Amino acid sequence: MNFDAYARTAVDLVNASLDDLDGLRGLFGEENSWMGTEVVERDLAIFRRAQKRLRDVFEFGTSGRDTEAVAELNALLETFPVQPRISGHDANDWHMHVTSRGASVSAEYLAGAVWGLAVWLCEFGSARFGVCADERCGNVYLDTSSNNCRRFCSERCATRSHVAAHRARKKEKLLTSV
Repeated sequence: MNFDAYARTAVDLVNASLDDLDGLRGLFGEENSWMGTEVVERDLAIFRRAQKRLRDVFEFGTSGRDTEAVAELNALLETFPVQPRISGHDANDWHMHVTSRGASVSAEYLAGAVWGLAVWLCEFGSARFGVCADERCGNVYLDTSSNNCRRFCSERCATRSHVAAHRARKKEKLLTSV
């Protein structure tokens, strides 16, 4: 099982726009395209609640509140339990699923996301959870840098923030020299 990929699904969920069912369908990539066709309106409310709770986990982690991050992840693990099973279409395609056969889209996706984030926390610590430093953004990310120095969710946000800071310094310098 690729726990990093499961942890990234938690990031994708927190950063997703869940305004409507089409927004939720946009969350599922090519690998989980079947989820987009099976998701129902009831799943939308479940995903929205989980999205808020997972954002809390990231905010706890980035502010050094590990105990609270762990408590929330443990509560989420109880809400979306992992029930592993082997699945496949032939002997060359065996792979693991995190829920029992017939589970809802929300149960399947969220069990994997929560499990992946919990494994990530145990392996790397909650200091590797990040909230983008660009105040206009707010997206979350997993810090995979070698020295735990990442501050932005993307190069785009980093560049935008650095350019804005440069312009502010330049403006301030201009105002103080007048």
